[in-house]
Amino acid sequence: MHLVLFIFFGGLCVAGALNLLLQRHPINSALSLIVVMSSLAVLYLLLGAEFLAAAQVIVYSGAIMVLFTFVIMLLNAGEEERTHGSRAAYMVGIPGVAVLVSLLAFIFLSARSHLAQARLGEYVVSTSDLSKVLFRDLLLPFEVTSVLILIAILGAVALAGREH
Repeated sequence: MHLVLFIFFGGLCVAGALNLLLQRHPINSALSLIVVMSSLAVLYLLLGAEFLAAAQVIVYSGAIMVLFTFVIMLLNAGEEERTHGSRAAYMVGIPGVAVLVSLLAFIFLSARSHLAQARLGEYVVSTSDLSKVLFRDLLLPFEVTSVLILIAILGAVALAGREH
């Protein structure tokens, strides 16, 4: 059952990421990113990381994506002009992707016998221990990151609102 759920939500995550790249409207891309983040939360649940899955849903799928959609609507991005891309990107990109997919397929198929032996570690961290480390020992980097994100958003709004 875990394998079926992993394949389904892994495929949903990849499809959401592809849809994110192929969408023309920024709001639709942000919604696709919500699908990706929610699928990652389910994958974390399958790995037994309940706290990480809850944090993924609350922080990324909830707060960050609401912030992204707010900034997109505030900047009033609208429709973007569609281009066909450069010829050099197609000449390098398509063979590069083919080589990368072939390499990954070779690695996964050759390491198939070793994958069955992989298991999680014996040490289990409780949620209270993790929260003590996150909010006591790593509080300063956590707050500095939030201030940097706020400064980046304010800078984007200031640059977008500047009259030329």
